[in-house]
Amino acid sequence: MNERNIGNDRCIFWGTTYAVTQYTLSGWPPLLLGALRALPAGLLLIAFKPNLPKPKEWPVLIRLGCINIALFFGLLFIMAQTLPSAISGVGMVSLPVFAMFYYWLVHKNTPTKVQLISGATLITLAWLLFDPLHLKLNPVGLVAMLCALGCIVIGSNITKSLGLKMHWWPVLCWQLIIGGSILTVIAIMHALSSPAQYLTALQNISPLNIGGLIWLIVLNTMLAYTLYVWMLSRMTVVEFTFAGISNPIAGILMGLLLVGEQFSSTQYLLMGLIILTSLSGSLLSTYFAKKQANKQTNKTIINNEIKPTATKSI
Repeated sequence: MNERNIGNDRCIFWGTTYAVTQYTLSGWPPLLLGALRALPAGLLLIAFKPNLPKPKEWPVLIRLGCINIALFFGLLFIMAQTLPSAISGVGMVSLPVFAMFYYWLVHKNTPTKVQLISGATLITLAWLLFDPLHLKLNPVGLVAMLCALGCIVIGSNITKSLGLKMHWWPVLCWQLIIGGSILTVIAIMHALSSPAQYLTALQNISPLNIGGLIWLIVLNTMLAYTLYVWMLSRMTVVEFTFAGISNPIAGILMGLLLVGEQFSSTQYLLMGLIILTSLSGSLLSTYFAKKQANKQTNKTIINNEIKPTATKSI
């Protein structure tokens, strides 16, 4: 199984987050959901293989936990409570565009022509899909989505850079533990000031709620985040973002099956085009990269064959 297939596996689980949350944990506070998803997963993972970072590694791990877990999970569950599952999943396909421009502006990595064309197409299709004249969406959810996209790109960049300095397993475990701990503290403070929503959720907990939490903790976090951090040690962030094609597909299907979301044929067409654009951009980028690598390899072989011949004739 190659990295791209593994990437799609973790995105299948991530794409179910929105519908599973709406179906099994409707009305639960986003901060509480974020804490319950992150902290238990991190503690279970580190119990499986204990480790302790070096003193110099703590500052960047704390920064990663704040951005990639605490802030992102809070925003993610705001999206799950305010936006349709299909829209959340399809909206996250815009991630390659954010990653591309971030690396272009911050790290001066010029995107390829394929990435630029795919990015421009994604922006156009997303603009048509999210047109407020045809689809009424919660502005709070849309702002949360934009901020969450930024968190993924910046957090993935930190994760990628950390993977060059330390083993990926401590990066995985400690970002979840740190981010989950921060969310737990904030959730407790929020519960003390506004306890009604927290009391309602905890006092009326049901087997359906427990099933939803197990899904979020075990599959969406322990499994999916393990694949995510492992993948980033083997791919660039932009390649990683283009590999998440199954996220919106899972979001659309789960939204339809679990919460009965319905859209017009035009909206489904736009969703499909967004998915195809992301997929084609990923495949074409891989094709041209391999073609360039093969060309360079052949050039090196030819040069190595010419040198001995030239030396012999002299």
